[in-house]
Amino acid sequence: MYHTPISYGHSTPTDHDHDRNGVHLDLDPYNYTSGRWLRNDEEERASRYIQFDFDALRRKVLNLSPGASTITKCQKLEGGFNRVFIFELDNDKRVVARLPFSLAGPAQLTTSSEIATIEYLQTNTTVPIPKILDWSNDATSIDNPIGSEYIIMEHATGVQLHKKWHEMDDKKRIKCIDAIYRKLKEVVDLQFPCFGSLYSIHSPVSPDNRRVLDAEFCIGPHCGTRYWDCDVGRGQASHDTKPNRGPWNDLYEYCDGLIDAGLSRLPAVDSETKRRPMYHGSVETHKMLLAQTRDLMRSMSQDFRIKDCATPVLFHPDLHKRNIFVSENDPSEITAIIDWQAASIEPAFWYADEIPDFATENEVCTRAFDVCTQFLIPTLSKPRLMDENLFRPFRYSYRTWKDGAAALHHDLIDTSQNWEKLGFAGPCPYAVPPPHELADHQKKYRLFEAAHNLRYDLAGLLNTATDGWVSTGDWEAAQTAHHEMFDGMLQAVLTNPEIDDPDEPVKDEETLRSIWPFDI
Repeated sequence: MYHTPISYGHSTPTDHDHDRNGVHLDLDPYNYTSGRWLRNDEEERASRYIQFDFDALRRKVLNLSPGASTITKCQKLEGGFNRVFIFELDNDKRVVARLPFSLAGPAQLTTSSEIATIEYLQTNTTVPIPKILDWSNDATSIDNPIGSEYIIMEHATGVQLHKKWHEMDDKKRIKCIDAIYRKLKEVVDLQFPCFGSLYSIHSPVSPDNRRVLDAEFCIGPHCGTRYWDCDVGRGQASHDTKPNRGPWNDLYEYCDGLIDAGLSRLPAVDSETKRRPMYHGSVETHKMLLAQTRDLMRSMSQDFRIKDCATPVLFHPDLHKRNIFVSENDPSEITAIIDWQAASIEPAFWYADEIPDFATENEVCTRAFDVCTQFLIPTLSKPRLMDENLFRPFRYSYRTWKDGAAALHHDLIDTSQNWEKLGFAGPCPYAVPPPHELADHQKKYRLFEAAHNLRYDLAGLLNTATDGWVSTGDWEAAQTAHHEMFDGMLQAVLTNPEIDDPDEPVKDEETLRSIWPFDI
């Protein structure tokens, strides 16, 4: 991505010293400088450090740019998964270089898949995507002097939609939304035989672990972060489960992949048990719940309604105004759609929750989004119009260790209690727990909800992202405000006159500390 995301991105233009080639030097190419984190700050920043040869990158950019002899300006942008440099050249051209962070997933596969996805779309659709000038998926190759995986491409033509959006009236916005989905219809209409990520036939994917599409492309292992050990601050996983990253031939196999991803995140031994909130659950509890969820999902995946909403679909993984470029003179003309990193082939229902920012601007935009998706990409709109409870058990099984056991347990109970109402045939594979177990779960789930609400409330009050990201300029003020909020919350808990209320989930300092989302 070479946009500036609202929560993470930060533009670091250079304005002062120059080197012998004319490029400004007051940026740090290697370290993350856009912000800090209120939780795991050192680990978060360390995971975004990239060791590479910046001079070699600049030489490469010049070699790829006929008619250019110097770089006149360099801008550094930092997204959630990449560091991006926008080079302005003396031939009036701009070139974009993007280098992935380690937390973006397996760099070799992620880079290979993004290149293949872009080339596949450029071959089979008219979706405008900037031209790739050069790339490498091997940081150690003798042919790669830069020392990091990278993609170098032309800068998108036009202007980012978010820069034009505020000056567009509703009529222009409707035309723009329609134009976006007429382009994306071409992507959704592509047909695939299985689930996974796109690769070139010549990519580093074993012939035994791919489905060939044609003479140039295949579907191989999913390169998304949910299937790989790349989370910041994550302890050592047990690796008791054999990796199951696809490709998957049908929904039954896909469901197994989600469960196995959840199992792969469980540690061999949980050394943080005493510090975790009571709703989190032990390793054994997670294993039991995931086994029960596997049985439930296998049964649900045979239902004709869910099968009908599980067509293998490729779609944009991060659709919003900053990733869409439009004509300066006519914002209904789409000039580029960027950031296809980690685009993957998923069941159609997987995208049902994805609502782009331009669809929530006002009621007119929401209606335009609904109409365009229903008529242009019904494959994706159909599951969005169905009861969301039909798909709930599928959504979070791969991340139970991050969320806590209570969340998935609640989905299992809710699905079982509403099994007949949801229209499933036969008995539910998961039985509703007896009353005493149900009461214990409800107690844990109330604390889970309190923790969830606390995280989002704090993010809003502190003007941070929900993972605690704060822009560098606001760091000290955010730290001070954060500690003041904790002290105030603790005082409120200790003096709460309704402390004996059985429905009150937070009754003491230990519980408050266990659910506090940031470092205290």
